[in-house]
Amino acid sequence: MSGFGLAGPPQALLIPGWTHFRTGKVRDLYTNEKQEILLVASDRISAYDWVLPTVIPGKGAILTQLSLFWFELLEDVVPNHIISTDVPTIVEDRAIIVQPLNMFEIECVARGYLTGSGWNEYQSNLAVCGNSLPEGLLDGSKLSVPIFTPATKAEIGDHDINIDFETVVMRIGNDDAKTLREITIKLYDTAADFAYSRGIILADTKFEFGRSTSGEIVLADEALTPDSSRFWELSTWTPGHTQASFDKQYVRDFLVASGWDRESAPPQLPAEIVEMTARRYEEAFLRLTGSSF
Repeated sequence: MSGFGLAGPPQALLIPGWTHFRTGKVRDLYTNEKQEILLVASDRISAYDWVLPTVIPGKGAILTQLSLFWFELLEDVVPNHIISTDVPTIVEDRAIIVQPLNMFEIECVARGYLTGSGWNEYQSNLAVCGNSLPEGLLDGSKLSVPIFTPATKAEIGDHDINIDFETVVMRIGNDDAKTLREITIKLYDTAADFAYSRGIILADTKFEFGRSTSGEIVLADEALTPDSSRFWELSTWTPGHTQASFDKQYVRDFLVASGWDRESAPPQLPAEIVEMTARRYEEAFLRLTGSSF
């Protein structure tokens, strides 16, 4: 399967009937004569805005199948971009066929807990993306209500930048900004309640939306995977320290401890980090869906 997880720009697969037109950090996009899009999730993994030179075996399939689970669970909240799961054999389980959309150039992030870049911002001004928060919160604290903390969408190698709601309004207009905020929080609330019932905290998550040819706002890309979300172990959650997670925290921790400067090419991941990360992705899938991967 050349093209999955290679260091640097991956080689596109040759898929009969499909033409490659874009490579992202994790996904490769193809189109056909009907202008449909084949969205292929690779085993590549990114961290700190870099695509790492080491792959996580099976990761692309897990991301795709978990997204499909969430798309079905959340379809009463907002329609999604899926046309079909009947994909070419070479990308079976790791690809879906989706409709083309006019994408909103905004990362729609919902946070129910304070951590990551939100925690860093809170320490400096007691707010996150213009949302004022009370004093005394810790890294990992639960917020009284989920907040909308949007960000810009960055190209590979660039950094996403947190922005406030007013900036979203300036970029896409007041009506669409309010609609995206409302949908984002509703999706978060629905997913967080479900995850909680499975013993998992959904600390925060990112959604992407586009507008269809009929003018409808549609959920796109992926949904509630360990790549786009922070999933924590409910039974051990305690604010004030790093939480046991079901995402790529092992990778982040290794990169920080390695002394990597985030400016030069990132190091290879040791085999044990790859194995532990793959195991956590698989466990997240099992805990959330109730099915072994």
